[in-house]
Amino acid sequence: MTKLEGDAQQKIETYLARLRGRLRGVNEQDVREIVEELRSHILDKASLGGEEVTAGGVGATLAALGGPEELASEYLTDNLLARAEVSRSPLRILQSLFRWASLSIAGFFGFLASIVGYLLGVSFILCAMLKPVHPQTAGLWILSGSTDDFLLSLRLGFGSAPPGGREVLGWRIVPIGLAVGFGLVMLTTRFGLWCVRQYRKSRALLPG
Repeated sequence: MTKLEGDAQQKIETYLARLRGRLRGVNEQDVREIVEELRSHILDKASLGGEEVTAGGVGATLAALGGPEELASEYLTDNLLARAEVSRSPLRILQSLFRWASLSIAGFFGFLASIVGYLLGVSFILCAMLKPVHPQTAGLWILSGSTDDFLLSLRLGFGSAPPGGREVLGWRIVPIGLAVGFGLVMLTTRFGLWCVRQYRKSRALLPG
């Protein structure tokens, strides 16, 4: 049976207490499981062939794990990602990707792409819905008459028509805008969930 030095036990309990204090918002049962998993991991790594666990061995193991605040942040991120996978809510997905973005470059680009996708989707939906309210100005417009150099603008109808502009789709923006908008929202949600799954697969909270 593994024996613990007094100092080793104190180091472990102090580390786990600091970790637990940072896991606000996580289900209490999940917190207990995380703490017990970490406790077993620390004891396994700090013991040498089942011998006594020393303060030095515990210190080296805790250093490999990183600070409790940093590790708790990773657990919180993983918890958000898991909830996003279950709920499939765009808001929950963006919330989890935003937290991931604070931890890595890949997360930043995943969050940015999702923001752009949702904004475009919502813009098309709003344009289609506002067309009956602003029939003369809402729609997809070409802002330059040149065939070599033109700029497309999706306008919601607020304000006057752009000078020299030409509306492209007319009333067809209603079915097209709804189809494109909801399609973009669905595709962006699938992309966000894919990012979530890839991130969770690629990371291991406890080093081997």
